[in-house]
Amino acid sequence: MKPNKHLTTLFDRLIEDKNIHPTHISLYFSLFQYWNINCFQNPISITREEMMLSSKIGSRATYHKCMRELNDKGYIKYIPTFNPFKGSSVLLFNFSEAEIMEQ
Repeated sequence: MKPNKHLTTLFDRLIEDKNIHPTHISLYFSLFQYWNINCFQNPISITREEMMLSSKIGSRATYHKCMRELNDKGYIKYIPTFNPFKGSSVLLFNFSEAEIMEQ
């Protein structure tokens, strides 16, 4: 995993994607930070409360909408647990490898 290359490729995708808004970006970077802390191992385990706090999202509806849209657009793979005692899983895709494969 090359974080600099990943972020460069991510920014290129974000610029092209007209449906991505600041809340999506904030949530993605909160997820990225957890992924970084876990040495880029997938999946990461998260809780809604942690992600909402770190991404500064105040509404559960906005949080779930952003997670769904990031999932649907291929930025992440979100695997909710629906269990309040167990964290949901998120896979983040390595965009530094994706760029190499496209060349």
